[in-house]
Amino acid sequence: MSNKSLIEKTLEQGGGIFRLNPVFVPRPNGKAGRRLKLHPNDYYAYGLIRGSIKERWFASTIAAQNGPLAGADEGLSYVAVSYDNDEKFTLKEAVETLGAGIVGEELVKKYGGWPMYSKYFDYVDPLFHHVHLMFEHAKNVGKLGKPESYYFPPQLNNYTGTLDATYFGFDPDVKPEQVKQRLRDYLKGDTRITELSRAYRVTLGTGWYTPAGVIHAPASVLTYEPQWNADVNAVYENVASGEIYPREFLVAECPTDKKEDIDYIFSLLDWEKNIDPSYRKHYFRPPVTVVSDKAHTEKWVSYANEYFGAKELTVQPGESVTVKDPAAYGLICVQGHGTLNKWEIEAPTLLRFGQQSTDEFFVAESTAKAGVTLVNKSRVEPLVILKHFGPNHTEMPKTVPAELQ
Repeated sequence: MSNKSLIEKTLEQGGGIFRLNPVFVPRPNGKAGRRLKLHPNDYYAYGLIRGSIKERWFASTIAAQNGPLAGADEGLSYVAVSYDNDEKFTLKEAVETLGAGIVGEELVKKYGGWPMYSKYFDYVDPLFHHVHLMFEHAKNVGKLGKPESYYFPPQLNNYTGTLDATYFGFDPDVKPEQVKQRLRDYLKGDTRITELSRAYRVTLGTGWYTPAGVIHAPASVLTYEPQWNADVNAVYENVASGEIYPREFLVAECPTDKKEDIDYIFSLLDWEKNIDPSYRKHYFRPPVTVVSDKAHTEKWVSYANEYFGAKELTVQPGESVTVKDPAAYGLICVQGHGTLNKWEIEAPTLLRFGQQSTDEFFVAESTAKAGVTLVNKSRVEPLVILKHFGPNHTEMPKTVPAELQ
């Protein structure tokens, strides 16, 4: 059977829904937060040289930029064909093969396929102060810019690590030369660059939008992160939580002739956004309720940007709801168990590395438009899923409602 035939058959048998295998991604720096529902023995499944597993990626059609030891498919989502065997194919291949038959005409015409992915970020300590490249700078190294957003799911944060606050940008009174001097001193000692920044305490059940070009040091809270199809950053903080980061982390995404150019490295920042005196007003994302009744509640948790969106859907115990969306989406179940159309769906208690699961799915656009039915099979526990969309969901709020600001 050709892969096209297999892909078509799998989508048809799934009723327009793919079941995806868990994708765990290691990182060489930092310590794992161990909130990914991964078995304690499996956090070094890639070997000690690769570091511990700190992320799980969802609906991904891009590979992780994870160094020379990373496999070519590291970070890519795989569609599981059957519970009975390990047969699979990548979501990337499925989208390339069926195109609009999965993600719709608009995304194929504008972006050539599925343009975003989401992840769980899971570190026990706060991450280094870093910036994701804007599109014009990413183009200089043959990559894409990376805006991203954050949502802090209560179900996965029974503890919040060592610092439940995120630094964003710089204090409005900070001058460019102060930042440049810290960059010049990168190899001299701890530059303590977050002294120039601002930290905001994390509130579970809320989130933020982080434009490309805004420096940030994420809190040690497990975070659900819808983002653009890119994995690029420049690390401005040389010592974080006692761990030293080589200067290559700062200049890895600079052209060869710009690696010693402090003005160019500084230009990776969207300076006006970084010193915005109303940063919280412009980028904090409290949930926006779409519907709330006896059976279910649906909220936007990532919205008001040009690139992606996300919803949280809660179905109450014993209830059944049919929900429609105008665009394709990936989803991850964070609490409870039940059914999703013909599929069983449940939040795992513990996963072994390489094990199949039934908590992650991808819903084709035509199926999303027709509606999917979720049934909560529990008598006591809510069924909660998070849904991640590309930029073409026509009902995504364009702004933060005034009453929530």
